Amino acid sequence: MIELKNLLDTEILNYFRRLPDNTITKAMMYSMSIGGKRLRPVLCLLTGEMFGKSKEDLMPMALAMEMIHTYSLIHDDLPAMDNDDYRRGKLTSHKVFGEANAILAGDALLNEAFTVLLESYAVQGESGARAALYISGCSGRDGMILGQVMDLHHEEYPATFDELRLCHHKKTGALITAAVCAPAVYAGATAEEIILLEEYAGNLGLAFQIQDDILDVTSTREVLGKTVGKDEKSNKTTYVGLFGVDKSREMAKEATEACLAALSKLRRDTSKLEDLTRSLMERTY
Repeated sequence: MIELKNLLDTEILNYFRRLPDNTITKAMMYSMSIGGKRLRPVLCLLTGEMFGKSKEDLMPMALAMEMIHTYSLIHDDLPAMDNDDYRRGKLTSHKVFGEANAILAGDALLNEAFTVLLESYAVQGESGARAALYISGCSGRDGMILGQVMDLHHEEYPATFDELRLCHHKKTGALITAAVCAPAVYAGATAEEIILLEEYAGNLGLAFQIQDDILDVTSTREVLGKTVGKDEKSNKTTYVGLFGVDKSREMAKEATEACLAALSKLRRDTSKLEDLTRSLMERTY
């Protein structure tokens, strides 16, 4: 994963160096280049390779996934949303460039993502167009954005377990599902394979979110790279709030085991995805 992360870091830097040197480009590049796990583009590359696609062919899709994810983080950190001053150990975009430029940088990254997707895959025929459409569905009004709306709603109205799970299935899981399934759609995976990948990605998103909730109460800003304890202060319902740390750890483990079970049903070499899945259980940020 480290090798792929380094490759992605280089590709991101090279991409933004080609854009006009102005305030918006600087704001876009700032948030894209301050680190992070690069989980979604790594998932994109690993899944696509599992279905026979090369890194070179998949790289535009991987970059687009990271652009969409980064735009969502910029907007999530805004005063109207989570109002956070730090992300990945650095000042958030609105603290560096101002709130208006941060909003515009997020908007620009979303548009840039679909420019990359359309330029690279719309000409590839139906499979390329279907992959772009899959990403759009996961990141749009019925996917990640709906999850954000639900998340804000539950700051005022406590969520039940089912409501919390649906919220995070949308807010966190939807884009992870896009990262896993869109390259498979592009590669011509069968309907049965897509169903198994969606099962895998849904449980991966759940495990990832539960681990986030645990780290929010057990880690520090220096390690986590962002303000800790904000969920409790903003009265958000979390898995830790509902079940406690120990039970939440059990739930994350169960979701991880469900991920591996889904992968085991694929008649593909899933070893790299399995290794990545296990490693996420041990992450500290």
